[in-house]
Amino acid sequence: MSHEGIRIATREETAKEAEAERPLPRIAITPEKVRVLLTEGKGLEIDWVDGHRSAWSFVWLRNGCPCATCIEERKTEGRKAGQPKAKPAELLPMYSPPVKPASAQAVGRYALQFNWLDGHSAGIYSWEYLRRSCQCRECTFAAAETIGTPN
Repeated sequence: MSHEGIRIATREETAKEAEAERPLPRIAITPEKVRVLLTEGKGLEIDWVDGHRSAWSFVWLRNGCPCATCIEERKTEGRKAGQPKAKPAELLPMYSPPVKPASAQAVGRYALQFNWLDGHSAGIYSWEYLRRSCQCRECTFAAAETIGTPN
């Protein structure tokens, strides 16, 4: 008997997966106003129809790229979306240019795509992905509460 594909999941993992699969209301994933602060080099701000406001830095967005290659890389390295790669120990720190896209464009009515200065452009950031990965204090607190500790 083969056991391939069988995975034992903890209560926390099961709760997190259930939360991630829970559909969000349409007004929660419909942007009212989208600002890509390219000139300022700051990041992305979205005001949602439901009144919520989200903001992400370009560093977080690049490290949270939702393309298959980046997801697989993060999974292999044990990183979460938005979490930077571990830096190798260096004698002298090398200059690295600021993380910033060269451009951004809408993808239909459901997403944004960035063309990063490092040449990467495969990630399509859907409104749902962005809302689920909101970095505001309220959302990060709610995410921590959902995962929580077992009772």
